[in-house]
Amino acid sequence: MTDRDLLAVRLGQLARELQHETDTSATLDAMVSAAVQLVPGAEEGSVSVVTSRRFVDSHHATGSLPEQVDALQTETGQGPCLDAAFEHQTVRINDLRTAVRWPAFAARAAETGALSMLAFQLYVEGDNLGALNLFSTKADAFDDESEHVGLLFAAHAAIAVADAQKQDQLREAVATRDVIGVAKGILAERYKITPEQAFLVLTRLSHDTDTKLREVAAELVRSGSLPDQDADTGR
Repeated sequence: MTDRDLLAVRLGQLARELQHETDTSATLDAMVSAAVQLVPGAEEGSVSVVTSRRFVDSHHATGSLPEQVDALQTETGQGPCLDAAFEHQTVRINDLRTAVRWPAFAARAAETGALSMLAFQLYVEGDNLGALNLFSTKADAFDDESEHVGLLFAAHAAIAVADAQKQDQLREAVATRDVIGVAKGILAERYKITPEQAFLVLTRLSHDTDTKLREVAAELVRSGSLPDQDADTGR
């Protein structure tokens, strides 16, 4: 079998394995691990999440090296992860010791042991971004084939990240619904009002105190009191 045939077989195996994986975090762990195994030249990998165009955190890292490099990108405000997501879809660095694009970052990153890097854009949402990063302790570790294979993994990782974000939003929505439901029950029982009237009490307090509705409800559930005890109960 050719290398491309072997890659196709391995990707097929990975897809079948991930079909049975319900934990998105575990899915991304497996995706990054497989990318390190199959992208020519890769020794370490991670998914970097950048918030506010500045703060870089390593997720699903296969070792400590990605975490060190991402910490330097946050400290210096520059690096391939930032460029990959905000300026280019793919950034390849052959030797960080001679890279001139990021003067404050490159030399210090090389001191961690990372010499070659590949960074692939996963998503951009306003000032937040995600990137798949691959690392090598050798110079000139990545070539065109590395980019081609890495792009395949980046495409799948982008889908997994999008799925994780949707799941987070769903969990947040369910948690918000549940805590508001409990708060409505407390008010309905305490003031002998309907659930609809209890909801109006919560929304009015949210508006009057400039506090998110979920936070108002959560405070009532936690402490048994509202920000304004003299609030109109809607009766």
